[in-house]
Amino acid sequence: MEKDKVSLEDAKEHGLTETEFVEIQKILGRIPNSTELGIFSAMWSEHCSYKNSILKLKTLPTKSDKLLAGAGEENAGAMDIGDGLAVVFKIESHNHPTAVEPYQGAATGVGGIMRDIFTMGARPITSLNSLRFGDPKEPRNKYLLTRAVKGIGDYGNSLGIAVGGGELFIHPIFTKNPLVNAMTVGIAKHDEMASASTKGKVGNKVFIVGATTGRDGIHGASFASKDLSKESEEKRSAVQVGDPFMEKLLMEASLEAIQKKLLVGIQDMGAAGISCATSEMSAKGKTGMDVDLDKVPLRETEMNAYEIMLSESQERMLVVPEQGKEEELISIFHKWGLNAVEIGVVTSDELITIRKDGKIKAQIPAESLVLGGGAPRYVREEKRPAYLDEVEQFSVESITDLKDSEIVSKLTTLLGNLNLSSRRPLYEQYDTEVGLVKVVPPGEDGGLVRIPGTKKGIAVATDCNSRYTYLNPYLGAQIAVCESARNVAATGAEPYGVTNNLNFGNPYIPENYYVFSECVRGLGDACRFLDLPVTGGNVSFYNESPEGPVFPTPTIGMVGVIDDVAKGLNTYSKSPGNKLALVGSFKPTIAATEYLHQFLGKDTGKIPEISLDLEKKTIETLIKLRKKGLLSSAKDLSLGGLLVACAKIVISGIYGLKLDLTSLQAKTKRLDELLFGETGASFLIGYSPENEPAIQKAFQDFGLEFFQLGEFTNSHADLQVTGPGFQVAVAKSDLENPFEKGLKVYFE
Repeated sequence: MEKDKVSLEDAKEHGLTETEFVEIQKILGRIPNSTELGIFSAMWSEHCSYKNSILKLKTLPTKSDKLLAGAGEENAGAMDIGDGLAVVFKIESHNHPTAVEPYQGAATGVGGIMRDIFTMGARPITSLNSLRFGDPKEPRNKYLLTRAVKGIGDYGNSLGIAVGGGELFIHPIFTKNPLVNAMTVGIAKHDEMASASTKGKVGNKVFIVGATTGRDGIHGASFASKDLSKESEEKRSAVQVGDPFMEKLLMEASLEAIQKKLLVGIQDMGAAGISCATSEMSAKGKTGMDVDLDKVPLRETEMNAYEIMLSESQERMLVVPEQGKEEELISIFHKWGLNAVEIGVVTSDELITIRKDGKIKAQIPAESLVLGGGAPRYVREEKRPAYLDEVEQFSVESITDLKDSEIVSKLTTLLGNLNLSSRRPLYEQYDTEVGLVKVVPPGEDGGLVRIPGTKKGIAVATDCNSRYTYLNPYLGAQIAVCESARNVAATGAEPYGVTNNLNFGNPYIPENYYVFSECVRGLGDACRFLDLPVTGGNVSFYNESPEGPVFPTPTIGMVGVIDDVAKGLNTYSKSPGNKLALVGSFKPTIAATEYLHQFLGKDTGKIPEISLDLEKKTIETLIKLRKKGLLSSAKDLSLGGLLVACAKIVISGIYGLKLDLTSLQAKTKRLDELLFGETGASFLIGYSPENEPAIQKAFQDFGLEFFQLGEFTNSHADLQVTGPGFQVAVAKSDLENPFEKGLKVYFE
């Protein structure tokens, strides 16, 4: 039931504080009614207002001469890539919905991020996903993982958008609260980009287009701003239901309307539905809107104003057409079998006025509802968690070093490890061929897709080692940025811009807020040093259950640009006799590694050393050599260490490797660190022997290391490795079997 006036208790039930309730009364000059309270609750939730994060986010570097739309300006970031084209990209989370209803939660996460891209006038060309789940040996975790992956695949495949890459990290800490971060990349022409604003066009009509409105997703924004609990299981109504075929029609109709220049503005109805779209478009245009909810196409009966305003039904847009072009707009959407209904008008009073049944149901200043306007902004109390001091006390000398006789068994076990094994069971459920854009497929360090109609390509990667950011939030976040940059560079592309999805626990807990703050600081420092703008992203707090928070996970989504996709790099060389070298700054440690977790069940110790200067020099040198045509392959060193990386090169390629690691023995006294220790600022590169002098000089001129390790051999079935005091040879099939089976059993 709608109430004429609401109480403080009503406000608290909606997730608002007493101070916020008082502020709402000041803004309105009266006590709000229930519809207005619902609108404020959704718009002032963490999910929409970023009230506990926005002041920290404003410290991130956002400037670049290539920016066409920066952080917070539009639905997604946009950067100039030359030839009148822009790359448009963003990443967002759908963590809480996935924990409750994994198929629809993950699917609608994909749908939402796609709409953010095509409302900008960009056609999506590739998508990625970054996933965190608990151990699938537990039935509930298996259910969440497999259903979420199916939801991602079904929605993206139906839309016809190729998956270009992604990542999956498995750890018990994510058992009750999985993370599903979805990223989409699109291409737009500069003169065909759209804005989410009324642009001050008072008197223009307001239309709702796309699907009908139902009760699904009500409270979705506020639901995503709370901890998960037993009650969450009962809140399936807060999870939206998606229809990818409807979204495909909506995408084509929207892009057609944008390209024909029929629109003043267009805004997706995601979190908070009509409440968000009306207020954000109006606030950006310094206008108001007068909306009649009786005109909104509904799919359920007896919906009141509160429900219609807060519904998060999918596949809907709010659009403001140019005056005189309304009928042409309607005809386009009708051609695609979609609704296009006039529901209101742009006004000059800067108020959102909502009518139903001939009565005003809500009247709120648009500016008071939005991010950067009247929505509250807080910096919470910080306290350094005690565990951070404890984990730094771990000494690698307290564990027994690897024996020569254990090398092969440890390697094959790690290749079957759920964080190192093949992601084929995931990406084979995704369409990677549609649109004929794939150049470097999922499963390698970074993905590479061609821009249709050009020689250019976009490289994509999502990265974050959640273990590192747990053990050292500041440096772990820096490593996440650098690893993502390395993965883009490994395709031969130049890192270009960053979007981020910051996944953390309850911000009202001081230890959680400290970790969040340090990760943002590390992310900002790394992006500044690497000259990478942060173009936008998403913050997801409250990722915790009664057992505590998940590992802090500041996921980095990165795009890179390459001038000619025909000159891109794979992880393996395509000619026998090519050499393999380790370059950069190889400083392996066994602390904080996947090896330590796998064999000793520990997540502890100091994470790998990081030098932003060495990372930048290594990446820039690699790209310079690629542009000169001196490299045939590149693979980043990260999770699992050197020997795992070499094994993956053999598995993915058609030739074997014959290596001698003796030259590396001065890097560490421990065999486990040499073979399985993790490091930053390092690549394995392949090249023709005649190019070695130029390559070696290029790295050494920057004070970087160059170790020639061996060559690609016609003996395609082998990984042969000689090192200080040992010699092993492993058949490709013995590497492939555990690698391919690791995850497969959970998807059969």
